[in-house]
Amino acid sequence: MAEILNVEDPDDPRLHDYTDLTDVELRRRREPAEGLFIAEGEKVIRRAGEAGYAMRSMLLSAKWVEPMRDVLDTLTVPVYVVSPELAERVTGYHVHRGALASMRRKPLPTAGELLGTARRVAVMEAVNDHTNIGAIFRSAAALGMDAVLLSPDCADPLYRRSVKVSMGAVFSVPYARLDQWPGSLAAVREAGFDLLALTPDAAATSLDEAAPHRRERVALMLGAEGDGLSRRALAAADERVRIPMSHGVDSLNVGAAAAVAFYAVTAGRPRD
Repeated sequence: MAEILNVEDPDDPRLHDYTDLTDVELRRRREPAEGLFIAEGEKVIRRAGEAGYAMRSMLLSAKWVEPMRDVLDTLTVPVYVVSPELAERVTGYHVHRGALASMRRKPLPTAGELLGTARRVAVMEAVNDHTNIGAIFRSAAALGMDAVLLSPDCADPLYRRSVKVSMGAVFSVPYARLDQWPGSLAAVREAGFDLLALTPDAAATSLDEAAPHRRERVALMLGAEGDGLSRRALAAADERVRIPMSHGVDSLNVGAAAAVAFYAVTAGRPRD
């Protein structure tokens, strides 16, 4: 059973994992270095546990102790109970969901390990907006993508905002970071994947014509909001594909475009 501790000092060193959660640069450095990430809200905390992530501690407002009792009864880590005001002073924002957990990261698989069994893969280049990362992972999980590969400069899928936006879907889709960009794409092709670069370019092949759902193995490449895929990434692709647009709209944001493209890639595949 968890050790439930009431804490009244915002400078208590035991709350170190939860300090300055709104300082993005600080947390981006600290969390991977310290082997942790923050899960926010009851559903996300439960999904992290179900996905096999071990917990370091929890930070709860008093009203969340009983709703989380079944989880607490399985834990042997400290649970810090604080007032909403103290939680805000520690974290830097109003924790309206009332429940945070510090979780231990797992070692990431290699790209080669994922490519060995996957058939439908999303490849992201320089997607560094955490909201977009979360949205893309949620669509990847919902629409049956097998894995996600990240360029070295993509944002952290386990950053609190990414996890929250994905509603914990980042725990459902295995992912790996590519060592070199775009050099590592050669290994994706060598594993038998067609590299399809998603672009709004009118000269690209429409997704309907490309028929990615009929191909044996597909790696769908997505670029950052606004800039899209770099010239080097586009040059490394086997084919450029687009989502046809209407009413003078030139493109969708990357989160919406990913959802549409994932459906086109996975259409007809059995769902788990």
